[in-house]
Amino acid sequence: MNDSHETGHRLRDRAAFAVPSRVVKAPVLIVGAGMAGLSAAWWLDRQGMRDYLMLDAESAGGGNSRWGESPSGPYPWAAHYVPVPGGGATLLRTLLEELGVLHNGEFEERYLCHSPQERLFLHGSWQDGLEPELGATRTDHAEYRRFQQLLNDFAASGEFRIPLAAGARRRVDLDQLTFSAWLDREGFRSPYLRWYADYACRDDYGMQAADTSAWAGIHYFAARRETDEKGPLTWPEGNGWIARRLIDRVGAARLRTGEFVAHLARSGSRWRVTGSTAVYEADIVIFAAPSYLLPHLIPSQAAVAALPRRTYAPWLTANLWLDRWPTERGLPIAWDNLLYRSPALGYVVATHQNLRQRQDQTVWTYYWALAGRDPAEGRRQLLQRSWRSWSEAILTDLSQAHPDIRACVSRIDLMRFGHAMARPTPGFLQTLLPRSPLPGLYLANSDVSGLSILEEAQFQGVEAARGALKCLQRRG
Repeated sequence: MNDSHETGHRLRDRAAFAVPSRVVKAPVLIVGAGMAGLSAAWWLDRQGMRDYLMLDAESAGGGNSRWGESPSGPYPWAAHYVPVPGGGATLLRTLLEELGVLHNGEFEERYLCHSPQERLFLHGSWQDGLEPELGATRTDHAEYRRFQQLLNDFAASGEFRIPLAAGARRRVDLDQLTFSAWLDREGFRSPYLRWYADYACRDDYGMQAADTSAWAGIHYFAARRETDEKGPLTWPEGNGWIARRLIDRVGAARLRTGEFVAHLARSGSRWRVTGSTAVYEADIVIFAAPSYLLPHLIPSQAAVAALPRRTYAPWLTANLWLDRWPTERGLPIAWDNLLYRSPALGYVVATHQNLRQRQDQTVWTYYWALAGRDPAEGRRQLLQRSWRSWSEAILTDLSQAHPDIRACVSRIDLMRFGHAMARPTPGFLQTLLPRSPLPGLYLANSDVSGLSILEEAQFQGVEAARGALKCLQRRG
């Protein structure tokens, strides 16, 4: 399984696309049914504006919050949790209240991650939590304490907020060097701490600390320290739980899946959007797909050609169907399970949140950010390596902690994400995308800010919807 790369490559190569004869008119057209597009639709609905259509090239909506189904229940294909939002995250808390996750300031316990939450396979055995402890020296622990104090200071500064626009100021100097260089400068030498910092960058950004803006690396740790609530929030299908409820609100009549957009052009005061089955005429286009597509869709516009270019991280996700559980060594299996110095990011157990204490079958979702190489090379590897090659690499990695894993797995499904998320490289804060580069066109993807997290996608989607509503009001 993949993103629609064949059609995307045709667009990249400027292949000709047939122009459908059917014309559909709508005041607002949302391109992309990921979390940003769904958030834009959510906000339009809240404001009583329901005359819109949503297009998505994939066979189902959800974007990076897609999910799948198995006999043992649903499972995520990508984003699989939401950090518990603090009091300042008003948009996300409003949505969670509507979805029944938050009641009178209290989060529903069944949606908070059950224990055990996280474990790390290190030096031949499992330890509790993801920060390496086994074998750590006094020097390692002292560095951890100093690192945490620095993060507390950064958090207290008011700069590192979610969304980025809520930050009080920006330390441009931190965005001019890599996270690794900043750790070097601050004298952090512990291999355990350096590994953990690198893991964090691969986890949220799909890139190594050596390539990540120091500002973004610090943001990962400092931006969510305002709440003491035990978390995160998660579901068997991960963030697909949220996506499917937002998709249900959009409804089948307004969501057109399998509809690839090949061209956008101004037609008088309106937009003419060429899809694969129809031509859409709209007053407003909310573009919630990644911004790198725009120069291919609107090739003749100088404002589009001048948009800052981002690079995007390639990812591989696998869902392993297990007919039985492997033999464990030490701690019991957790929701999130990571192997120290693995090239991948470990796996989450999709059945972890089930109320039944034990069931024979389960699904593990395994994440592999192809960091540490040129993104284009990572994409080539995604396409060139076979299912068997990737599956064998995954099983070999897991066998370090689970020697009998091959006897447990009955099926492996793969998903290749060529452009999973924008990469916050040094200087990304100086390349924020304009909200509306052309009249009636509003950008909504999280790559507007450069951080691909759910809260940012929601914020950008809502901001685009607000801009669209104001534009419609002006037009009367």
